[in-house]
Order: sequence, then C-alpha cells, then structure tokens
Amino acid sequence: MGADGWPGLPEPSRAALCEAEVLIGGARQLDLLPPECTGERLAWPSPLRPAVPGLLAAHAGRRIAVLASGDPMFYGIGRALAEETDALRVLPHPSSVSYAAARLGWPLEDVEVVTLVGRPLDRLAAALHDGRRLLVLSADATTPGEVAALLRDRGFGPSRLRVLEQLGGDRERMTVETPADDWPRSQVPGDPLNIVAVVCRRTPDALRLGAVPGLPDQAYEHDGQLTKRHIRAATLGVLAPAPGELLWDIGGGSGSVAVEWMRAHPSCRAVTVERDPVRAERITRNAERLGVPGLTVVVGSAPGVLADLPSPDAVFVGGGLTGPGLLDACWEALAPGGRLVANTVTLESEALLADAYRRHGGELVKLAVAHAVPVGGFTGWRQAMPVTQWAVQKTLVRESLVRESLARETPNPLAGDDG
Repeated sequence: MGADGWPGLPEPSRAALCEAEVLIGGARQLDLLPPECTGERLAWPSPLRPAVPGLLAAHAGRRIAVLASGDPMFYGIGRALAEETDALRVLPHPSSVSYAAARLGWPLEDVEVVTLVGRPLDRLAAALHDGRRLLVLSADATTPGEVAALLRDRGFGPSRLRVLEQLGGDRERMTVETPADDWPRSQVPGDPLNIVAVVCRRTPDALRLGAVPGLPDQAYEHDGQLTKRHIRAATLGVLAPAPGELLWDIGGGSGSVAVEWMRAHPSCRAVTVERDPVRAERITRNAERLGVPGLTVVVGSAPGVLADLPSPDAVFVGGGLTGPGLLDACWEALAPGGRLVANTVTLESEALLADAYRRHGGELVKLAVAHAVPVGGFTGWRQAMPVTQWAVQKTLVRESLVRESLARETPNPLAGDDG
C-alpha cells in the first residue's frame, strides 16, 4: 500500500484485503482501510521482527493479510514473512524509491539506496563518493537533519539534499535542493514518511576514500598497530571478500582489514578479536567512522574466544601467531573452500608460517615496501619491515594428500631399522 491508501490499490489487492480474516499492519496503514475490510485488525507490536512467528502461529489456518508500505520485498516485512512461511503471496505496490527516482528524473539503476530504518546512521558513510546519487530511506522525521550533519562531518558538506515526503499521496511534497552545509540546524522536522535524495559532493581538502581496499593510513585512528596501506591492499586481495561472507580478523589492532572487508560489499560481515580493550574501542570508532558500524568486536585472546564465534568463510591473522594452537584452531574452523591469510614481521612467527606452508600448501610470499624520503638535499628509499605472508585455501583433496604425506614422514616406533 502506498501513501494514497485504498484508492491507489489495484483490484486484486483490494479483494485480498476484503477476504482476509486477520489484517496485520501499522496503525497508520490499518486506518486507511475502508469498513468493507471486516477482518480482525492487529497492529504490529514493537519490536516487530520477534513478533512475526508468534502472530502467524496464533492465527494459523485463517486468511491473513499483512499491510506494508510500498514494495514489501524491498527492505520491507516481506523478507521476515518469507523466512517464516512458504504460504506467501505478495501483491507489491510501487516503492518510495521508484517514486523518488521518477520525481527526480534519476535512472534507478544508477542510484545507490541506503536504508536507515532500524539501522545505524554511520552506515551511510560507506556510500559517500564524489558525484554519487543516493536515496536514503528515513527512519523518521529527524533523519534528513541527521543525514546533513553526517555529510558535514565526513567532508561532504557541499552535497545537495532534497526531502521527498508522502510520495504517491495527496500530501506529496519535495523540498528545495539545499547543500548539507546550509541545512538549517534547528529546522522543524517535516513528515515522518520521507526519503532523502543526496547528490554527493566532497570538499577539496577531505580525505579521499576509494571503493577498493587500501584506504589511506590517515583514515584510521591507531597507535601504530595498523596493517599499512600497501600490505593491507595485498592482504585483502588474497582474502578475496565476496557478498555475504564472514571474516575472522584475529589480532585486530586498528581493525583496518575487517573494516575494508566489510566495505567490499554491504552484505559482508566480520568479527574482530582484540585482547586490548583500548584498541577494541578504537576499532569500533574506526568502523563507525568508515561506514561499517555492524563490525563485531570481541575482546579476548585467541584461540580461547574462537569456539563461540560463528563459522568463518575466511580468517586473517595479523597478530598473536605464536599463541599456542592459534593457527591450528583457525584452520580447523574453516570449511572446505575457506581461506586463511596470516602476516608477520618476526622470525619466530615466520617459522610457524613455513611449517604451516609445508603441511597445508598455499602461497608463502615476502612483501617489501619502500618509501621515498628526503636524504639531505636529495631523495632516497626508506625500507619498511618486510612482511611474510602465508595464504591458503582449504580443500578436501589437499587435506587428504597432506595426511598421507605426514603419515609417510612419521616413523613407526614398532618397526625395525629396515622396517
């Protein structure tokens, strides 16, 4: 259902509502129904998501109609319903995003949609790129002002905003395009049913954050425990994040690898394990600042805390390699196809990686970076500490071969000298 209510519904949707024995929706939506919809009316409780299974179970066997704004399968209740029942028939209405693109003349395929409904404002930061068009789904009437404040804080004050309210209804309204820098700090909030259109413009002196791994080191708050930019880019390259995958980042430091893993795609997830509480708090701040507030930070030592974590698709070990049993625990946690990458600068940890390479295969490489620096009145190279990196993908075939090889190498204590 759209903001135009009952008059905007096609006949199949009206028929379904009239035939329903139970009508579930928000109070605003239920009020838009006419008297001929005689079913029992139930307003969603808060919080909504946990209530879905119980409501469906309580009215099992009855004809249930659930009201949703716009397209229920686009950031809507349709997802939750589809997870609970196979007996689902969806009758969509144009979404607010479709209406907004039509009003603005923006090709929808060129627009990025960010929802702030039930989600942190900081996640908007990951979508900020100069010239990019965004449509932001608002949580309520205060969202436009919060969006403007975040844009100013992240160096995107020149970005131009419009607020589109009650799209598709008789109270539809679109504000005049206004730079975030000029957005009134004390403006009276408008209609809670709104969407914010943003044309991103970065200030010339703002730090440029690209869409690929290898963000500038200055993007992070850190105490020196930071996987540096060039090594980080190489590390993310072999970790190879893909949509929906989960990373374990062991020895998080500043959280840079986990942050850029999550920035690779909105559905990427990560858990960072960091034993230092001060660094753990710093990781959280970096994640929020760089647009991935969903990063989970676990304070504790590996491998002790790993048993309680969800199974990973990839593991990065950036610290604590000499911890007893750490590499083996990470390896055992991976399913076939999972990737493990470990970096070190010490000889002791390098020996552990060489042994792991012997047992499991993969790639063992040394990465070296040098920076040009002043040398008197000239310029020379300053070599950073070289990083030894072991990267491997777990396969069932490889594991079988390794076990056979180790069995051949291990002497039988019961055999004779020629046995």
